[in-house]
Amino acid sequence: MRESDPAAGRGRSVTANILAVLRCFSVDEPLLGVTELAARLDLHKSSVSRILSALEDEEVVEQDPHSKKYRLGLGLLAIAGPMLATLDIRRFALPVLTELSESTGETAALTVWSAAEAVVVEQVASTQPIKHTVPLGTRYTNLDSASVQVFAAEAEVTGQHAEPGLTARLEEVRTRGYAVNHAATSPDVAGIAAGVRDHRGELVAALIVAAPLYRVPDDRIGELGAACAAAAADLSMRLGHRS
Repeated sequence: MRESDPAAGRGRSVTANILAVLRCFSVDEPLLGVTELAARLDLHKSSVSRILSALEDEEVVEQDPHSKKYRLGLGLLAIAGPMLATLDIRRFALPVLTELSESTGETAALTVWSAAEAVVVEQVASTQPIKHTVPLGTRYTNLDSASVQVFAAEAEVTGQHAEPGLTARLEEVRTRGYAVNHAATSPDVAGIAAGVRDHRGELVAALIVAAPLYRVPDDRIGELGAACAAAAADLSMRLGHRS
């Protein structure tokens, strides 16, 4: 029997058993008891009871006071919230990225901030034979990266960023509305990024236009920057932001 099969409960890790318990709950069966779960997963009732007790402490499940059975709890939203927010941004971003890529002829991408990195979560590649693309999940940490500059500029305003020598550079990003990486991190690539805000006015993402360096001479930076900033403003409005 495969390890992923719920019936293989007693041969699975504790983490796998916890996940198996959570996966038993559904729209059709929102309430389940210890005995039902133990039988379904081939686990001892004491093991299921311990799992549910731990999950209840974290509000991942809650016990119905009448039936004494369990249902999924609101604590799951706290866990899934960041992912759901990212998925929502991706859904709204895709048509904006498509239009930005078509209007500039270059690759357009969406990044979100995770811990101390800008992470690429969506991308529309240029249709030109020579283009710059990266795998989804690519992470940027270098302050020369355009997307990292966008997030760093915001962090400095909120008092979270205080590296010496960066103030003027990040102020320039805020003033013109976009950040520029002109071959600073790669000798053959140029990147331009602008911030995206949600309905609360919080910076939640950055749009990037990325292109081979030879197609981005100095006199084209302003053109691409304006296009990227306009697309970021469009996406911000779709997310409910009003400047």
